[in-house]
Amino acid sequence: MGDHKEQPLRVGAAVRRRRRSLDLTLAVVAERSGLSVPFLSQIENDRARPSTGSLEKVADALRTTAVELLAAADPACSVDVVRAEIADAGPEPRSRSLVRGHHQMHASEFTGDHEAGREFQYRNDQLMYVADGAVEIEAEGRAYRLGRGDTLYLTGGVRHRWRATVPDTRIVVVAVAEHIEAVRDRKR
Repeated sequence: MGDHKEQPLRVGAAVRRRRRSLDLTLAVVAERSGLSVPFLSQIENDRARPSTGSLEKVADALRTTAVELLAAADPACSVDVVRAEIADAGPEPRSRSLVRGHHQMHASEFTGDHEAGREFQYRNDQLMYVADGAVEIEAEGRAYRLGRGDTLYLTGGVRHRWRATVPDTRIVVVAVAEHIEAVRDRKR
């Protein structure tokens, strides 16, 4: 119950992503697959579940396979529990994903320090939250010291690096997923 693996897959978003990546309209996919535009629209919006035969026709029209579309499908759950990992509280830095699957948001938890000189730059916006301990973050030529409960918001494209200044520091990073086109034209 509540286990991610028990949920059926929603193939609609995978079909839509593939169709858009090929710059195809629903009408073109309908013509290639022999399926109707309304039915394809229902598939993409997860209002209809295609049979194996229909999914194979859609996959052929999109120059891929049904297996590939299913592999790229989203789990059909709106609620998913990710349990805390029980691990030795050793001195080694650890990270874990707090969100499973292919979603619009990504979240990770970092415990301990990491390669302090490593620079990060993400395509989309992110929020860093210090759950425990303290960190020093360098972004856009400025240093920021954050303690327990503090947050730092970074817009997409900002280069930054961070380091823990207290042992067993825990940081949660929440970001818009890289596959989402959330970047605005910053030249305006």
